[in-house]
Amino acid sequence: MEKIIEVIEKIIKNVLVELYQPFFAALFIAFLLMIVLMYAREHEVTKRKFLKKIITKWLHEFKKSANFRKTFLLMFYSAMILLRTVLYREWWKYPLSNVMGGWGLYDANGNLTTEAIENLMLFIPFAVLLLWAFRKELLGDNPGLKKTLWVATKTVGIFSFVIEFSQLLIHLGTFQISDLVYNTLGGTVGGVIYYIIYKIRHRNE
Repeated sequence: MEKIIEVIEKIIKNVLVELYQPFFAALFIAFLLMIVLMYAREHEVTKRKFLKKIITKWLHEFKKSANFRKTFLLMFYSAMILLRTVLYREWWKYPLSNVMGGWGLYDANGNLTTEAIENLMLFIPFAVLLLWAFRKELLGDNPGLKKTLWVATKTVGIFSFVIEFSQLLIHLGTFQISDLVYNTLGGTVGGVIYYIIYKIRHRNE
């Protein structure tokens, strides 16, 4: 009898874990699909031409609009970050088990680790893409260095905190202050890089 109960408990646990891990990825995909569906209903796209019209409209906007391409790249990279940091992480029983995290190139056991550098590098392209796609909305017509750094650092800091808090809330990964700091620092570096590129491109204006 005890063996049967043990087998049943193991089955239930395995099934719940298998359902839990892809839950938020499925929720994210369902949310995007509902946006597409609402667009189709708003523009009265028929069932027969639904997929064709959606794809045609998307391709048309992608070819015609630079802002659409910029926003798409930003959304794509943001989704990649979410998949890497939250949606495809394993379930952790104690997400506060290592709050301070790792700050150097070696862990507590003396093993080489590049996690800190990777966290910093991960958010550099995000900051550049964000400022590139929404420069006027975030920085205005003539962005200065101070404002660029502040907006990049603040936005990436908030985004990183949401990711870390999500890991804490849904037990996918661990909440680590070092991740938050290095992610935010990556945003600052991204802001510097964007500002340099912007000034080079607009130096004759």
